[in-house]
Amino acid sequence: MSILLKSFTAAALMVCFSLPLAAQERPKSMTISTASPGGVYAIYGEGVAQLVTDKVGVATSTRQTQGPAQNLVLLKAGQVELGMTTSGPAYEAMHGMLELAPGVEYKDLRVLFAMYPTPFQMVALASNGIASLEQLEGMRVGAGPRAGTGGTFWTRWLKSLDINSRLQYGGIGDQASQLADGRLDAIVTAGGIPHPALSELENTQAVTFFGMSEKALKGILKANPYAVNFTIPKGTYKTPTGDIDTLAMWNFIVADASMSDDVAYEITKAVLENNDRMVATHSSAKQSLAENIVKDTFIPLHPGAARYYKEIGIAIPEAIAP
Repeated sequence: MSILLKSFTAAALMVCFSLPLAAQERPKSMTISTASPGGVYAIYGEGVAQLVTDKVGVATSTRQTQGPAQNLVLLKAGQVELGMTTSGPAYEAMHGMLELAPGVEYKDLRVLFAMYPTPFQMVALASNGIASLEQLEGMRVGAGPRAGTGGTFWTRWLKSLDINSRLQYGGIGDQASQLADGRLDAIVTAGGIPHPALSELENTQAVTFFGMSEKALKGILKANPYAVNFTIPKGTYKTPTGDIDTLAMWNFIVADASMSDDVAYEITKAVLENNDRMVATHSSAKQSLAENIVKDTFIPLHPGAARYYKEIGIAIPEAIAP
């Protein structure tokens, strides 16, 4: 009996070690963490989940969260396999500066591909007469989820500009409704353009979209190296009569370094080679192009994703090389 058992064990081990790495490590299912309902993350994430399910063959679902910061915490804890983040929270997570996980450095964070830039956007009802950040002094201002990109950075930035607003936090869809019925005076948020909740608001209310002054732009950029100048083009929304000057942060789909190279490669390839499907999900995906991986300046690239970029001739900057 012992000889038979030993023979069976040896055979089982031979089968196990003869399997390809992808067969051993391919998950049965995956989850991608997004953000609150009503924002671009929730819509874009559904598009990614469907593509990965269809093209990679791994059933993938979305998980609604408070946004990038929580997504990074969930990813590090192994509660999700994919996450969506902006450059600011990613920088802070890597350096142990994230408010949700102070002192915890996420060194195993890896990028698969660039999504799109997230502009910081400001809107008020036209009847409120608000057309600048400075006029938000003392006003009731919705800033999106507290742990989201908007909630996190607008809280800091308004304080740094000595603008004392009465900030309120919550889902951007709900806050758009609160602005419409007079419970808020303005909304400051961060999200892809056109933002679904703001477009819907504009369809039912007379609104004013406004930008940042040159002084505000320079002050914020100096203290936040992961932010970049951005222009919301005329025509993005119906109301503005010209371009809007603001700031933005780039968004990325990220994974943990523990994800197998093959799975990371297949996800990256599936999304980037089916851009038409992503654009049909949300127009912000027009920026989800392989060449935009260079918009990442500090998060290491996953080796599996790097293999795909090498195959198609995209040069990887040394700063993010795996």
